[in-house]
Amino acid sequence: MARERATVLVLGNTLGYLPDMLNDIPMAPRLLGLVGLLPPIFLTLAALLGPPEWQWSALAVAYAYAALIFSFLGGVWWGLATAHKQAPGWIYVAAVLPSLIALVSYVPWILGWSWPGPSMLLLGLCIIGSPLVDRQLAAAGIESQWLLTLRWILSLALGLLTLTMAAIALVSTP
Repeated sequence: MARERATVLVLGNTLGYLPDMLNDIPMAPRLLGLVGLLPPIFLTLAALLGPPEWQWSALAVAYAYAALIFSFLGGVWWGLATAHKQAPGWIYVAAVLPSLIALVSYVPWILGWSWPGPSMLLLGLCIIGSPLVDRQLAAAGIESQWLLTLRWILSLALGLLTLTMAAIALVSTP
């Protein structure tokens, strides 16, 4: 019983802190970032609650959206690195990896292999892990704290939605 109370207390404190975290993020990137979660939310709902004929299209569009956003993150990292002379060399490698990973995850569809479940699983995990790059950039003074906070929020949300779609694909496609 004490453990359950402690869990509720920690969760309550974390959720209570979330509005403060969001207030530190400038309005335009905060709103546009959160609006950017609407497509995967609607696609997940369509795959779960819509007629069966919507599922494949919802999965394909959700995959494309996750791949597009993941590639975009690499562009953000590249832009941050080029704007700072003290940027470490590894960031340029990290910046091109999202596009390459997205491209490789598309190959199974092209070859007619099992898709999109495994590809969405890969993308979801990569998106969830991507703020680790931002954390290093923030520690080096290349990225602002508010951007790091926004990246964690959006990446966890998109990553979890992408993993949800991967699970739907894995249980519903041969």
